[in-house]
Amino acid sequence: MTSTQTEPGAGEESGAATPRPQSLMLSFLGLYVLKGGGAVYSGSVIDVFSRVGVSEEAVRSTLARMVKRDLLARHRAGRRMYFALTERAYDVLRDGHERVWREGAVNRDGDGRWTWVGFSLPEAWRSRRHELRSRLEWAGFGPLHNGLWIAPGRVDVPAVIDGLELDEHVSVLCGQAAQPTEAAQLVRRAFDTDGIAARYRVFLDRWGHSDPLPDAVDDLARQLLLHTDWLQLVRSDPRLPAEHLPAEWPAIPAEQIFRTLSARYDTPARRLADEVLETIPVGTEP
Repeated sequence: MTSTQTEPGAGEESGAATPRPQSLMLSFLGLYVLKGGGAVYSGSVIDVFSRVGVSEEAVRSTLARMVKRDLLARHRAGRRMYFALTERAYDVLRDGHERVWREGAVNRDGDGRWTWVGFSLPEAWRSRRHELRSRLEWAGFGPLHNGLWIAPGRVDVPAVIDGLELDEHVSVLCGQAAQPTEAAQLVRRAFDTDGIAARYRVFLDRWGHSDPLPDAVDDLARQLLLHTDWLQLVRSDPRLPAEHLPAEWPAIPAEQIFRTLSARYDTPARRLADEVLETIPVGTEP
């Protein structure tokens, strides 16, 4: 998926013991609803989330918020309420799948180019300024100076700012650093590499041993928590060029552990999900 819209809950601290219900919900939808389509019964969602310690009230509240944000649509069948993905949700979830399985956590394909976005918005436009910054961060940008953000490679900025009506207030350039500026300087100034590395180390501390989460009730719970932790990580990682990162960059072993554990949990987790989840068809995927 190639959406640059801001994920609800993006930017949360990764590796926390109990991820926010909305982050868990996005992982759940990406794992068990995105490919199959249809609408899933709220009661079966509550069953799945009880396995990771999320209350029925929190699940119902999260579903309601996601309806308001045009990520889910309600479908009633008899006395039961079902929830289906909206077109926007398909975009968000496909984007997550793309980042996890195709792009990976390490950027070894850098060509030395950077996308530069400069903006100057009226002081009264605080909400749009916040939304712009959130979308830029989502798309891998970091703030080089006040009102000037950069991202490695070529970024489709029109897609990032689509719908904000800021074309007259934003300038976009793409090019390489020139003397006396070095690319490594841009990385240090615009991105918190220490913070990024620390989040990967938290992930390694939680998942990088022979029996992670021994208190989890089953592999469905482990798979959901694993993917939530990892998706939060990769969505907050700008994928800086590998040549400008330390040799022992923790994203490399962290990604290996994620893929190994995801493969280990996949079959038993899907078997459990098939037993628990109740769905109904709602038409063709957008």
